[in-house]
Order: sequence, then structure tokens, then C-alpha cells
Amino acid sequence: MREISNEGNKIFEPMYYETNCTCVNIDEWNQLMKGARKCSYKRLVSQIERELPELYRDLCLNYYNPFESQCKQTKTHYILVHSAIEYFIHK
Repeated sequence: MREISNEGNKIFEPMYYETNCTCVNIDEWNQLMKGARKCSYKRLVSQIERELPELYRDLCLNYYNPFESQCKQTKTHYILVHSAIEYFIHK
């Protein structure tokens, strides 16, 4: 969850699934990938398990993923690669 300050109060905004690479055109994909850098697959999957349990279950993230080394993050998104599909999860 992302912490947001609001006049001294802490508000936590949960991450959410936004889209995947099969649902966007190349211009949108390039924008989503802008500034992408590596991220920890294990940490990302753990966070998805806590915050997006339906996605964790639907993608069977408890099993081996040969694409785990391709996961990335940008300032606004986590990019989970699973079954050769990039899933864009808003931070």
C-alpha cells in the first residue's frame, strides 16, 4: 500500500491491477514501460498475495514462473511478467 499524507493524517491507497500488454497499443505500452527498472519478484508476489489475493490465485503465483527475472517497476507501476504477458499493477 502506498502512504499518502493528508493534513497530518495517513491514508493508505492499495495497489490495483490496471491492464496487461494484450489490452494496450504500442504507444500506451511504451508510456507504461517508460523508466522501467528491475524489481524483486519475490517481494512483488508477496505484496500481490496480501493486497490482490484474487490476482494471486488467478495467476497461480504460488507456482514456478520462468519469467520472474523479467519483472520491473516504474514510478507508478509494478510490471509482473507471467506466461509471457506483462501485467501492469498500479502502485
